[in-house]
Amino acid sequence: MSMVVNKQPPGHSASSSEEDEWTSGICECCLETNECCYGFWCCPCFACKTSRLLGHSLCFPLLDVCGIIRPITMSMRVHVRQRYGIRGSLCKDCLSSCFCVPCVWCQMSREMKYRTLPTTLGDIIRR
Repeated sequence: MSMVVNKQPPGHSASSSEEDEWTSGICECCLETNECCYGFWCCPCFACKTSRLLGHSLCFPLLDVCGIIRPITMSMRVHVRQRYGIRGSLCKDCLSSCFCVPCVWCQMSREMKYRTLPTTLGDIIRR
């Protein structure tokens, strides 16, 4: 007997026609206290780790150090929004990236963690 998939799991369809929302707000640091402390106290290290998890260069976020507008942070936020089909705008991404860099990186990290489905061997049932 074959199993039919009715709905694609979140985060696995880059060309989704419906747009989603962020799973957490930009200031919801209480959801992942350890990561938010890491992001606040050592944002460059946390940003490099998160960038690597997104599949980009480990040192890519370090280019943001010398500017008021954080182009790398903003482009990574846009990348995460597009990857998961999250509703938003470039203007909101720019404002978020200018005013609260650690919060943006923590939000992206929470989003990736939420959208990644765990792999288990018991998922496939054969009859």
